[in-house]
Amino acid sequence: MNKLMDWDEVGPLFRDGMSIMVGGFFAVGTPGGIVSLLARQGTCELTLIGNDTASPTTGVGPLISSGQVSKVIVSHIGTNPVTGRKMMDGEMEVELVPQGTLAERIRCGGSGLGGVLTPTGVGTVVEEGKTKLAVGGREYLLELPLRADVAILKARKADRAGNLVYERAARNFNPVMALAADLVIAEVDELVETGSIDPDDVMTPAALVDRIVVSRKEA
Repeated sequence: MNKLMDWDEVGPLFRDGMSIMVGGFFAVGTPGGIVSLLARQGTCELTLIGNDTASPTTGVGPLISSGQVSKVIVSHIGTNPVTGRKMMDGEMEVELVPQGTLAERIRCGGSGLGGVLTPTGVGTVVEEGKTKLAVGGREYLLELPLRADVAILKARKADRAGNLVYERAARNFNPVMALAADLVIAEVDELVETGSIDPDDVMTPAALVDRIVVSRKEA
């Protein structure tokens, strides 16, 4: 299967109402070209799952600012005042999840697990509406798995098979999200021939990646 796509083939993969996992930590490791494409084509009623909503003009922020997102599941929103305003005005649903819990919920979704037990949030507003279990004399919250229709990732390098290498801290949520979506699209800075990447350097294996698009400056 040829996984390499032209940019004009990317847009049709998305539709209104989709759930999308987006790699990145305050835009570092976020596939900016794909986000810009979604903003331009106006795909709306999206549910975004990621670490944060960056700022109004970075990361996934432009999708928030343009009103294309109906819900976000993130660990914080403090750097994007537009997200906070839309939440307070009832224009967008915000589910705040502790960062480690968010990563584990995504991992569970990718591994076919029924959830994860965590003490994080016990005795706080985080536990509202959740199942609480006692194990070994300690209370835990049952946090449910997260999956998405699509995961969009950003990698420094890929080979044509789809093996990915990330740039240092830009790895962040990208690898775990590659496990937890029905369709995985990687935006990459460099494309090399299959076999050019040392297997020890592969951070996300080709089996998890469905499509590849090479970054372009104008995207």
